[in-house]
Amino acid sequence: MIVSDANRLHTWRGFTWLAVAATLFLIAFGGFVRISESGMGCGDDWPLCNGQIIPDMTFATFIEFGHRVIAAAVAALVALVAVLAHRWRVPGDHVWSRLARASLLAVVLVVIQVLLGAVTVWLELPPTSVILHLGTAMLLLALLISMALTAGEEQAGRTRLTDGPARVAGLTAAYGFLVVLAGGLVANLNAGHACQGFPACNGSWMPESNPLMHIHWGHRLLAYALFVWSLFLPFYVRKRRTGDTGAWKASLAAAFLVVLQVVIAAGMVSMSLPDWMRAAHVALGAAAFGALVWMAWTVSRPVESP
Repeated sequence: MIVSDANRLHTWRGFTWLAVAATLFLIAFGGFVRISESGMGCGDDWPLCNGQIIPDMTFATFIEFGHRVIAAAVAALVALVAVLAHRWRVPGDHVWSRLARASLLAVVLVVIQVLLGAVTVWLELPPTSVILHLGTAMLLLALLISMALTAGEEQAGRTRLTDGPARVAGLTAAYGFLVVLAGGLVANLNAGHACQGFPACNGSWMPESNPLMHIHWGHRLLAYALFVWSLFLPFYVRKRRTGDTGAWKASLAAAFLVVLQVVIAAGMVSMSLPDWMRAAHVALGAAAFGALVWMAWTVSRPVESP
C-alpha cells in the first residue's frame, strides 16, 4: 500500500471512530429522551417538530429536537464515511473492498433507523418500534466498530480466525445484544418498578405470575448469566490466545464494563430507579456491548495467511 493510500485509510478510520462516538452518544441521549418523558416533545410530527423546522422550545421539545439533530449528525457522518470509502477505494485492495461494502451496509442501517424513528413518532412511541429502533442503533454501533478496527489492518491477503474461541467471542457479543434488547423492553414497558431489591425480585427467586415482573426478571437472569461469564472471560481469552495482549485487554475492558453495568443496575433497583442511574445504565449498556464487539473482533482478528 502506497503512503498516500495509508494516509487516506488512517483518515477514514478517524472519521469512522468519530461516527462510533456519535452513535454511542446518540444511544445514550435517546435513553435520556425516554427517562425525561420527552419522546413526544415534537408531537407526532416528523420530520417537522410541532409543525415547524425550528420549533418553539419547551424542555421536552428541546430534548426531542436535540435528539433529532444528533441523529442527523450521525447520519451525515455515516454518509461521509461511505462516500470516502468509495472515492478512496483502491481497485484490487482487499481492505478497501471490505470497508466499501460495510459502509454501504451502514448507510442502509441508518436509513432503516431513520424510518423506524419516524414510525415511532407517528405511532406515538409503541414499544415494538422503540425496541426495533434501539436494536438497529446497536447493530449500527457494532458495524461501525468493526469497520474502524478493520481499517487498522492495513495489509491485504489476510484472513480471520474461525476457531472455537472466535465463535465463543462472537456468541458472547450476540448474547450481549440480546441482554440490551431485553433491557430496552423492560424500560419501554415501564417494568422497572416490577422487581425491587437485589439480587432477588421482591425478595423471591421465583416471582409471582405478573407479566411485567416476569419481563423484568427475565432481563435480570440474562444479565446475571452475562455477568458470571464475564468474570471468566479474560481467563478464557488469555488461555486460548496466548501472547495476544490485545485480545486479553479487550476481554478485560468488556468484563469491567459488564460488571460495572450490573453494579449500576443493583444500585438503581435498590434506590427506586433514580434518573441519573437510569441514564448511566443506558449509556453503560451501549458501551458494554461495544466492548464485547471489540473483544469479539479482536479474538478473531486477521492473522497473516500461511
